[in-house]
Amino acid sequence: MRTHWYKNAIFYSLNVETFFDSNGDGIGDFPGLTQKLDYIASLGTTCLWLLPFYPSPNRDNGYDVMDYYNVSPRLGTLGDFGEFMVQAKERGIRVLIDMVINHTSVEHPWFQSSRSDPNSPYRNYYIWVDTPPDPDKVAQKDVAFPGVEDSIWEYDEAAQAYYLHHFYKEQPDLNFTNPEVREEICKIMGFWLALGVSGFRIDAAPYMLETPGLEDVEPEKLKGFYKEMRSFVTNRCSDAILLAEANEPPEKIPMFFGEGDRMHVLFNFLLNQYMFLALAREDANTLKEGFKLLPEIPADAHWLNFVRHHDELTLDQLTEAERQEIFKVFAPQENMQIYGRGIRRRLPPMVENDRRRLELIYSLLFSLPGIPMLRYGEEIGMGDDLSLQGRGSVRTPMQWANEENGGFSTGSADQLASPMISSGDYGYQQVNVACQQLDPNSLLNWIERATRMRKQAMEFGWGQPEVIEADEPCVFAHCCYQKDKAMLAVHNLSGKPCTATLKANHLSHLVDFFSDRTYDPVSDHSISLSPYGYRWFKVKRQP
Repeated sequence: MRTHWYKNAIFYSLNVETFFDSNGDGIGDFPGLTQKLDYIASLGTTCLWLLPFYPSPNRDNGYDVMDYYNVSPRLGTLGDFGEFMVQAKERGIRVLIDMVINHTSVEHPWFQSSRSDPNSPYRNYYIWVDTPPDPDKVAQKDVAFPGVEDSIWEYDEAAQAYYLHHFYKEQPDLNFTNPEVREEICKIMGFWLALGVSGFRIDAAPYMLETPGLEDVEPEKLKGFYKEMRSFVTNRCSDAILLAEANEPPEKIPMFFGEGDRMHVLFNFLLNQYMFLALAREDANTLKEGFKLLPEIPADAHWLNFVRHHDELTLDQLTEAERQEIFKVFAPQENMQIYGRGIRRRLPPMVENDRRRLELIYSLLFSLPGIPMLRYGEEIGMGDDLSLQGRGSVRTPMQWANEENGGFSTGSADQLASPMISSGDYGYQQVNVACQQLDPNSLLNWIERATRMRKQAMEFGWGQPEVIEADEPCVFAHCCYQKDKAMLAVHNLSGKPCTATLKANHLSHLVDFFSDRTYDPVSDHSISLSPYGYRWFKVKRQP
């Protein structure tokens, strides 16, 4: 169904300012992104998620918005955006944009008016209090950036009051108990839908429900805004979707889907964290445990699976002991960790650039039930720069070629939006698109093959998943059923070869579909796997 296009989509995410610079000023822009759409399409991408590109003081990577109705002049114009949308549509690529609505920038006109006059019509757009409730008892979970911010309240001299901010103090929270705020958000969405976008990533969705300092708040009414957004968006564009960032415990996740009338898709933070714990342990039972924790979701809802995204690899749904297990394997040094809960590295350095482990992990990504998402640079195995502050370590410019500034920009190095990785095993001289396009055995060419195979294996997107038991603890197997069709994926999480027998008498005629190497045909559900090996099968389901 057209309205369920996302079920078998391939997502690709990027930040415009670090993708490709068309005019030599050191900053990526929309004309540059438009020039690279053929490349994005060649990866098999069917939906592009753009990080914030609005006018912003850039105190939080663009997540501090000062104008929701425009493009940052650094990145181009609305006309450039319109041309980009036309060209993306011609290539069959849908576009989702970040909707950063939990908070604005302190420089947004709404906030400037709100702070300057207690009688301003925008005063109630934000949450103001004369005295913060229990200012010395702020729960660690309430502070988005522990170690950077120690409170969710900031005193404003002009307002002579405190305002709420769950994120940086430069990002005051909007007040969603105010119907005028909700109306404004829908107007903003309507503006971008009219320009052709296919939906929105709702940033920081859980925080929209947090209203400390306000009395007589009805939580159910606040949750109702998710439904209001869904109704507004789908009435304007029947196949537009809402993708929510909601890193929450399993028992809270159903709230974001509702009865199929709230969010269409959620980032699968929970399974991502259990996947890395399973990889650290080389133990499939850990990944099975993560699967069991996932709640049932409405029929038209889905998960967005990912390996890494633009933030840290967060591990906050795990115990402290489990986090330490992952740190020991993937981020043993303190400067590789962040906020006490996550890892600020890209994947290749985490696995010492072991091609077998990279393929294993991306094979999991493409076969796990849900929608796979790649982040720019993953397809070529880009590394990180731990000398950069905070999350900046994984936000370096795209590496296009073995030429000045990695082919990202003709500007000088000191003009670049972020420093280019220019030395070592992950420098642009070693890791870039141009070189890998010429190498049939490159990671880039493997990713292109994997996306093609994933598109043909629609059962992984549409099917009903089932974990299959195996007699080897390092082997994770799962099957996805769609009517009379099924796909089976089997992964060896360990560095040792093995042969696993599956408890799957209801499956027959296993035909190899995609794998790390050529294997002998399967007999009696006994499946051989290389170290970190993987195999996908077309199968028949017995009645």
